[in-house]
Amino acid sequence: MSPQETVRFRELIAAQLAQVELDLTEAGANAGTVMLDQSSVGRLSRMDAMQQQAMAASQRTALQRRQQQLQAALKRLENGSFGACCQCGEGIALPRLLADPGTPFCADCREARERGGD
Repeated sequence: MSPQETVRFRELIAAQLAQVELDLTEAGANAGTVMLDQSSVGRLSRMDAMQQQAMAASQRTALQRRQQQLQAALKRLENGSFGACCQCGEGIALPRLLADPGTPFCADCREARERGGD
């Protein structure tokens, strides 16, 4: 990978990490405790609030996973293994990396993992 590509991917990953951190902050605010006092909130409103809280918690988990993927991609960028599949070692296609710089697998290995082949 050329120095220009390294800089490009470092900037792309940093921008995505910054967005994930903003989204995590928002998801944390939406996952607050649900008010259970029936005198101030009706039953259906509480159920809606609990559903929204569960969705925010699920979103937070997905965002944390994405944050870990991007941090791992930065580490691979620093140690020179970025762009190589973490399973087979082959190069990951540039369009795939541009679409998702956090991806650790080439398309073939990812497909095999999704099928349960590994």
